[in-house]
Amino acid sequence: MPKVRTKDIFERFHLELISGEEGINRPITTSDISRPGIEIAGYFEYYPAERIQLLGKTELSFFEELSENERISRMERLCTDITPAIIVTRGLDVPRELIEASERESVPVLRSNMKTTRFSSRLTNFLESKLAPTTAVHGVLVDIYGIGVLITGKSGVGKSETALELVKRGHRLVADDCVEIRQEDEDTLVGTSPDLIEHLLEIRGLGIINVMTLFGAGAVRSNKRITLVINLEIWDSAKQYDRLGLDEEKMKIIDTEITKITVPVRPGRNLAVIIEVAAMNFRLKRMGVNAAQQFTERLSDVIEDGDHED
Repeated sequence: MPKVRTKDIFERFHLELISGEEGINRPITTSDISRPGIEIAGYFEYYPAERIQLLGKTELSFFEELSENERISRMERLCTDITPAIIVTRGLDVPRELIEASERESVPVLRSNMKTTRFSSRLTNFLESKLAPTTAVHGVLVDIYGIGVLITGKSGVGKSETALELVKRGHRLVADDCVEIRQEDEDTLVGTSPDLIEHLLEIRGLGIINVMTLFGAGAVRSNKRITLVINLEIWDSAKQYDRLGLDEEKMKIIDTEITKITVPVRPGRNLAVIIEVAAMNFRLKRMGVNAAQQFTERLSDVIEDGDHED
């Protein structure tokens, strides 16, 4: 199933359909956009036909200078069976030759009143968002002090209960149980909830609760950039846990590396407070304040001073 079709762009940007209506359901496979000025000049050697073609004032004013035969020929070559759409910007008049060629090949010709550069930017952002690589992760996503924290761990470890406590403490739930993640940029992961379970939390013994109904609209948000992963695991007495916080573990989601902290779970530990502090500490580290590093340096100074006294 194609993620985006020409029809989606037509509806999203309130465009005017001029011709080629039969192709309105063509799939769009790339977020790249082409301004085919060099093609209108006659060079089709590297014509990226699979892209949306954008015609602005520059392209159309040059087109007017061509002879009638050249105009017919160029527009016929612009309209291929894989071209998703040709969009004319600035509300400009659509050349008759383009309308005729587009009707023959069923290439939708659309018109926007926006300026070419502005429309190109908005269209690129929309397509990149829709065509971004996606995955789904079993976990809970919470916005804690502006940090998107993905809480992971085996089933029954207490992820949802911890999320409920965090919501009670004033933080915002994004998704419970299944987090849909899309990579919007080289290093930007955005998490959302599937529509079916949006705003819902499943608490064993209580069942499903609606966080927005119980705690209000301020307790939820629809999406959040993920910057920290906290993995909950049952306490293993044989395992060595990081006690200083000098080691920084990473987890790879799609193509992006995210900082990961492993928090052991055992009775009596207030996980919500630990996760809250972990998020604040992560934020401090990004601002250049590293408590573990400072402690290590102070410890080294104390050891050095002791050696000098000896």
